[in-house]
Amino acid sequence: MKMFAPVAGALAARFARLPATTRGAIFMIGSAAGFAVMMAVVRYTSRDLHPFEVAFFRNLFGAIFMLPWIVRVGRDSMTTARIGMHAVRSLIGLASMLTFFTALSLLPLAEVTALTFTMPLFTTLGAALFLRETVKARRWSATLVGLVGALIILRPGVEALRPEAFVALAAAALMAGAYLTVKSLARTEHPNTIVLMMGLLMTPMSLVPALFVWKMPDPHAWAWLVAMGLAATFAQVSLTRAFAAADASAVLPFDFSRLVFVAILGYVLFGERPDVWTWVGAGVIVASSAYIAHREAAIGREPPHSHSHPP
Repeated sequence: MKMFAPVAGALAARFARLPATTRGAIFMIGSAAGFAVMMAVVRYTSRDLHPFEVAFFRNLFGAIFMLPWIVRVGRDSMTTARIGMHAVRSLIGLASMLTFFTALSLLPLAEVTALTFTMPLFTTLGAALFLRETVKARRWSATLVGLVGALIILRPGVEALRPEAFVALAAAALMAGAYLTVKSLARTEHPNTIVLMMGLLMTPMSLVPALFVWKMPDPHAWAWLVAMGLAATFAQVSLTRAFAAADASAVLPFDFSRLVFVAILGYVLFGERPDVWTWVGAGVIVASSAYIAHREAAIGREPPHSHSHPP
């Protein structure tokens, strides 16, 4: 290992000299790849295990792999006066994870990904209704355009509407709800506290629904579940570093590379071929979501995590 240390050090130094937006883009693409791998593993393991049980192991191994970080941030990050709001955030986050994992077990990876990109559209609606934020006409217009993108994918009237697609849309709406609670918490809580409390609360919460469908994983499944936790942790760390390196509006568009990664994995692993309408609808949704992020940045109100990454 020592022989590779100089090479690694040189690469790290060279990477550090890159422009901040370039480093942020690389981290975001890495995050998108990590989430794509996690989604593929969820779909694969859901063949033998219920998605609710897979969700529990995603939280469990995610928490285990976060232990070094928890030790580093210390006990101060566990201090909060808003435990009730943290519990609400965790419940909504768990609901979004359960519906998202269920959708992954029922639909092609690319279609689920495209539909969950509607999360910023639900966020705009929720911000106006629940946080009483002023939403200007251009953002409402972008939201309606994103809705058109979802309709292109669903094609009501052309094909029979599939209930599974609404599971994916419900997951996106719940992701938006979880994000809005984070936005509320961020007014008074440190980001480390929000992340830590989520991990501590969602892991035992997710065990409850998993117990009703429990099946002991075989050795082969254990390996995939551990890989899922590693991929999710890698994606979360990369995401954090992306937003630390550059403005959200600069790196957010690179998150949509996740659609390319899941399309490749879906084809290689499951023989899935997204139709042209999935790509067209996804493109419309991506454009509208990117515009919303740009407008939020332009008026100086863009929060640090206004992305649509998986739970």
